[in-house]
Parts: sequence; C-alpha cells; structure tokens
Amino acid sequence: MRQYAEYSKTKADWLPDVPAHWSEQRIKTLFSLHDERNYLPLSEVNLISLYAKMGVIQHSDIEHTTGNRASNADGYKIVNKDDIIVNILLCWMGAIGRSDYNGVTSPAYDVYSPKEGVNSRYYHYLFRLPSFSQQCYRVGKGIMAMRWRTYSPQFCNIVVPVPPCSEQDQIVRFLDWKVSMINRLINTKRKEIKAVDAMKRSMVSSAVTRGLNPDASMKYSGVKWLGDIPAHWGTIKLRQLLHPVSIKNHPELPLLSVVREQGVIVRDIDDRKANHNYIPDDLSGYKMVKKGQFAMNKMKAWQGSYGISDYTGIVSPAYFIFNVAFDNLEYFHYAIRSKVYVNFFAQASDGIRVGQWDLQMDKMKEIPFIVPPADEQIAIVEYIKKTHPKYDEAIEKLTAEASALEEYKAKLIADVVTGKVDVRYEKIPNYEFVDEEADSEAEGENDDSEEQED
Repeated sequence: MRQYAEYSKTKADWLPDVPAHWSEQRIKTLFSLHDERNYLPLSEVNLISLYAKMGVIQHSDIEHTTGNRASNADGYKIVNKDDIIVNILLCWMGAIGRSDYNGVTSPAYDVYSPKEGVNSRYYHYLFRLPSFSQQCYRVGKGIMAMRWRTYSPQFCNIVVPVPPCSEQDQIVRFLDWKVSMINRLINTKRKEIKAVDAMKRSMVSSAVTRGLNPDASMKYSGVKWLGDIPAHWGTIKLRQLLHPVSIKNHPELPLLSVVREQGVIVRDIDDRKANHNYIPDDLSGYKMVKKGQFAMNKMKAWQGSYGISDYTGIVSPAYFIFNVAFDNLEYFHYAIRSKVYVNFFAQASDGIRVGQWDLQMDKMKEIPFIVPPADEQIAIVEYIKKTHPKYDEAIEKLTAEASALEEYKAKLIADVVTGKVDVRYEKIPNYEFVDEEADSEAEGENDDSEEQED
C-alpha cells in the first residue's frame, strides 16, 4: 500500500484531506431516499433488521434478538439489495449499513438507494466509520441519547468523499479481502473466549450442584434435568428466600444497571453509547437497591442479568428487587448466577417478545435452590474465587488480542476509504469471504426494542 501523490483540502470537517482527484459531494447527490411500503403478509416477506454491531441482518439468520418480533409487516419499508438502511435514532452509534437482501424493514428506518455509478459497499464501509457516526450525532437533534435523531435532511447534507467509480470498486475489493482475513482471526479468538467462558461456567455449576467431594453420596434432586445432588444437601424454594421490596423517591442515589456479564454495576451516565436507553429527567420512580439486595432485570433473567448488589443506588422501575433471607450472600450470588439457575429462570419466563421474555414472579418463586451445609458453602466460594482467575486471565488475554485485531481493522478501513492510502494497484487473490460473527444476544441496538439493557 502507498500514499497518493497529491491531496486536496477537504470541505468536510470530519474528514482528513482527500486525494486530489477525488471529489466531495453531499449524500443527497449520491443516494435517493425512497419510501415504498409493503402490504404483503408477514409470511410472504423477508424481514430485515439493522444493528450497530452486526449491520443489516435477515431475521431468519438470527437465533435470538432483543427487540419485538413483528406481528405483521403492513407499512414496513421495502428494501432492495444494495440499499443503505439508516436507523435515525441510533446511526450515531453505527446503526447504518448496506443490505445484501431484498425484503422489508421497520418503518422507523430511512432507506436510501444508490444512484448510478455509486458503489453502496464503499459507502457501507464509510458510513460505519466512528468519525462518520460522530458527524451523524453532530447534525442530529434531541434532548437525550435515546431521543437523539438524525433526520433525513441533515443526514443527506453531510459531505462525503467521492472516488472515481472504478476506484470505489477497487477499494471494496481490497477491503473485502483484507477484512475477511482479519475477521477469520477475530472469529477464532471469540470462539476461544466462548470455550474458556463455558469451562468457567461449568466449573461453577458443578461446584454448586455437585459439591467439591467427588466421593460424596448422591440423591435425586427432584428435578429431572438437574439430576442428582449430594445426599446431605437440601433444597428450598426461592419464595422462602426472596422477599420483594419496592422503595422509590431516591433520585439522589447513583444510577445502577444489571448486566449479564457482571450482575449489578454502576452506570456511566456520561457515556453516550452506554446510555442509548432513555434516562428520564425525573428519576423519582426508579427503585432503590441496597447493598446486599438481589436485583433482577426481569426481561433478561433468562440471560443471567441479575445478582447481589455491591452498591446502593437506583435501577429501572421495571426491575425486581428482593431482600435475601440467606446467610452467605456471596455463595448465593455465585450459585444463582450459575448456568443451572439461568436455565430455571428461562423456564419461568414467557411472553410474545423474542429475546425479552418477561419473568413471571409466581413461577420464579417455585424455583428450587440447592443448599449445601454452611461450611461447604464457604469452601465452594473459596474454590470459585481461587479458580476464577486462571479463566479470567485467559479470557482477558484473548479479548485483548481480539480488540487489537478490531482496532487494526477499523484503522485499515478508515485509511482506505478516506484516501490516506492508495490501493489502486493492489492485486487481489482468490479468497472466500468471511464475515465477522456477532453475539446476537448481546445486541441492544434494535430500534424496535423499547427496553434494552437499561
């Protein structure tokens, strides 16, 4: 790769200087906004969604989603292959991308068709740059992150680089090749992370259901898919341990969140991207959580979004808060967050939403909790705390390696699509394109979702 011989001063403040032979135009000269609506039954159309991390995805390709599942597709916007889809609420977070499919998408999205001589794949790469996302935010308007919109007139007036058509095509060929190579490495790292995390979870689940003594006598737990537990252990229903509380009117307390990976955490209210969920000005309706209480995101309990809080603060009024009648809260936290209980909570959840099943309080109260003797609880906690670091260190190392690859990929894309490097004469070998695999359960950017990770 080399640099271009000459550069020109750009007219767009979000861009570096561009190659002298490139032009610059407003988006409205390159794409046409169209608003063709669908009136076919849902069963006869291909439903398409847009995510910040995954881009444009067919619903048929998603195992789990975090938004509403459409009951019909009347009034949905028709999308053609090569169209650019823009989520006006979240394009500043990267929720914008090119469609590889024909189908229909949310009426809340804007759909743009490329004009003649415009390679929408080139603009897919350009529009997903962090610098372009920041520009979408700058030209948008609203009062809060979740209510920040980048409307079509402002979006269409953004100035973008326009390489010659043949160069757009070459840039796409080059990036598809290089990105595919990097994606293959990233996907391998993520599979390794999942494998290590699965071993870590299995270790915890085994400890809290089988104990630490492999020679202990066993008995049937009373739950078919749970199997046997140590004969001297007992079980108790969660209704005897968890007692719901609801205290409000404490807006002065710090805002907390309940997430799958960590349980209860302090929410960074200054992070725009972490707060694309709406935070109201009046927090008096939010529920107080005291240190040592159990907080649960009832719509994501099936994912493990719950835990004993180490903090006193406030959370969404949609959450469940409980006092816990159990002496060893540290053991309770490890046990209840093990995959064994995540499965129980999944069985106790239902509803019409895909990926946001609502946990039913009456069903949850009947979930059995396995109770070892107090001394074994202490030993299990110590064992978990001693064993966790080796898994955490491996995950941290693999995550850092994947992040470094992501950063390299992002810089490569930015350098090529903005003209910092010249790829016109690069030879592209034969290769099989590999896309980056994304954890669809972790996606919270679907515009159809009213409550996400809150």
